[in-house]
Amino acid sequence: MAGTNSERELLAEGPVIILVEPQLGENIGMVARAMANFGLWELRLVNPRDGWPSEKARSAASKADHVIDATQVYDTLEAAIADLNFVYATTARERDGFKPVRSPVVAASTLRAKFSGGERTGILFGRERWGLTNEEVALADEIVTFPVNPAFASLNIAQAVLLMSYEWMKSGMEDLAETRFTASEQRPATKDHLIGLFEQVEEALDARGYFRPEGKKPRMIENLRAVLSRRAFTEQEISVLRGVFATFDRYSRNNPKGSVKSRSGDEDGGGDA
Repeated sequence: MAGTNSERELLAEGPVIILVEPQLGENIGMVARAMANFGLWELRLVNPRDGWPSEKARSAASKADHVIDATQVYDTLEAAIADLNFVYATTARERDGFKPVRSPVVAASTLRAKFSGGERTGILFGRERWGLTNEEVALADEIVTFPVNPAFASLNIAQAVLLMSYEWMKSGMEDLAETRFTASEQRPATKDHLIGLFEQVEEALDARGYFRPEGKKPRMIENLRAVLSRRAFTEQEISVLRGVFATFDRYSRNNPKGSVKSRSGDEDGGGDA
């Protein structure tokens, strides 16, 4: 039974759990069960291998039907995180140093503080066999990794979700008075705003021959996105940046006050975030 609306509102407090290309329905079900144990219910799937819905997932969820029934499926990771303001990527492998790396305890405290400030948050979990790609990690704000025995650093996806869900619940039992997030007067940007900035900058750079040689273009884009997503922008900050980048197409270097070469009819340089 999915529960009443008031019960679901109580359960909704917490980060969205996002599984990228999960393979087995049983694993999805165990993830749902782990989430339900610690008060999380919003599960999103990106291209599940065996499709959705899944009776194997429901069976493995052990009556966490409210999580299974509310699960949403997306074609792309960008779409799955578009409405979120802050996202963690879980990874066991060492990555380039663009992203801050946090422990589960610090990550849960950060998520709790951002939730208290009205932000929408999420945690990305990768494929059972090889996790998240560098491109997927680049879409997150920070990385969370688990302190496991280096001689046997093997967590399955349900275990990883269980650990983060537990730390989330535990963070709500502690006194966060000194670390509670103070909401900004400006609205935090969603990932959809940030992805729009990525696409605008990459299009402009591509037109100017920045991505050379061609074989290095994917890695150059990955590094660029990692740098641009290093801090949490507000909607207004994204708008300002897009307005700045838009002027690159409108004015030539030798004639900065010359005629406008408009891209989208926006005359004031304010951006279109």
